[in-house]
Amino acid sequence: MRTAHKRVGIWIRVSTEDQVKGESPEHHERRGRLYAEAKEWEVVEVYRLDALSGKTVKEYPETKRMLADIKTGHITGLIFSKLARLARNTRELLEFAEVFRDCSADLISLAESIDTSTPAGRLFYTMIAAMAQWEREEIAERVSASVPIRAKMGKPLGGQATFGYQWEDGKLIPHPDEAPVRKLMYELFREHKRKKTVARILNERGYRTRKGAKFSDTTVGRLIEDPTAKGMRRANYTKSTNSTKAWTHKPEHEWVFHEVPAIVSEEVWEECNAILSTRKGTRPIAKRVRHLFAGRTYCECGSKMYVPSNSPKYICANCRNKIPTEDLETIFHEQLRDFFCSPDEIEHHLTSFSNSIATKEDTLSILQKEREKVVSRTDKLYELYQEGGIDKRGFGERYKPLQERLEQIDAELPQLQAEVDFLKITQISQNEIVDHAQDLYAHWDNLTSDDKRQIVEAITDRLIIGKEEVEIELYYAPTPTPKCNSTSQNAGTLATHQQGFIAAMS
Repeated sequence: MRTAHKRVGIWIRVSTEDQVKGESPEHHERRGRLYAEAKEWEVVEVYRLDALSGKTVKEYPETKRMLADIKTGHITGLIFSKLARLARNTRELLEFAEVFRDCSADLISLAESIDTSTPAGRLFYTMIAAMAQWEREEIAERVSASVPIRAKMGKPLGGQATFGYQWEDGKLIPHPDEAPVRKLMYELFREHKRKKTVARILNERGYRTRKGAKFSDTTVGRLIEDPTAKGMRRANYTKSTNSTKAWTHKPEHEWVFHEVPAIVSEEVWEECNAILSTRKGTRPIAKRVRHLFAGRTYCECGSKMYVPSNSPKYICANCRNKIPTEDLETIFHEQLRDFFCSPDEIEHHLTSFSNSIATKEDTLSILQKEREKVVSRTDKLYELYQEGGIDKRGFGERYKPLQERLEQIDAELPQLQAEVDFLKITQISQNEIVDHAQDLYAHWDNLTSDDKRQIVEAITDRLIIGKEEVEIELYYAPTPTPKCNSTSQNAGTLATHQQGFIAAMS
């Protein structure tokens, strides 16, 4: 697969037990570097937590450095030997995964064969998100259960008091500095009847919000609509809808009102809100169209192609090459049918792949057992020397070849382990695509736009639009054979089928 340049870090936290087994920090670092090399990634950072407990790791300096590098984009992936080495605490692992997902960075756990840069690996993020969402909902339910009770008692529900008021001894009272500004806001709106005009006048007179910012028309409108100013504090009327802190109103029968000191009369409040109601537009907001291949369609000249709002075609702004959106979907749909040449080819490919992994795992097991024998013989030789059963010269002659072989094995083990890691993760992604892609052609017309888009993102690297042909590059396709008519230069990782890729441009 053609891989974009990727900068990654290697995370190393090795237990004493692992080191006894011969898994030194250097062993884990080499294993990670070799995996990155196989993926053509650049290792730019190594994070080592030597002799530190894994019970909680987020407060360690190396952890903070790693998270800072993720958030700034210095690295876009982190390789580690297994999940328990990253964090033993489940909550910390969930938090780390959410940070990585939000920053579009990848987690690569070699032992669990998780690589979120692959289609199958992205399922890990889906599971992590589900677990985190469940935990948030559990907490939210406990909190929300107490909100109506506290609201009816008139107690604060958290957050600051609205502009113009302050909390004092558990009661909401007018703020000596802000209340006059809030009152002036209503007076100016009655006079000018425009939120922007009110905001401009307040700013020109030097008034600012509680945070020191200038007033905006949005802030003015929100404060005018707030019934607290007329002496009716509203509580338990909103709820969070998702993790992006979006809010929506609860049903009105759940709202709770409490009398508080008024800043303006009810008549003034009603008059201003009547003006607001007449000025609110009813024009619907147009929904932005998200095209099926947006972000993955390229012209043969190398430029990205976009669909302008006034056109039904993907167009290259550089050379004006174009293709209708419907034609491109039809080509992609037909290609799904030929995505895999035949059941026999699929079975042959997957069996060959599994055999290759099994062979390397057998070699790895043999090498690990040999290492144990060499270490055991070295220990016995040293005991014999200590007991005087062998002289210094004899010890040296026998010890040197054992030590040389041990060094050879320690150099070979991470190389072989990295090859197994790479093959296993690749196999998981290939199996997932095989399991699902064969049914896509038959069900394509029944899928929603969102479902189609998810499929495109899961298996498609890019589509290259030429004057007379379309080239589709897919993630982890089976090894091309002459029977598949492939002209790819990257056999085994990139599926590029020229057959059937001629589309009318008119």
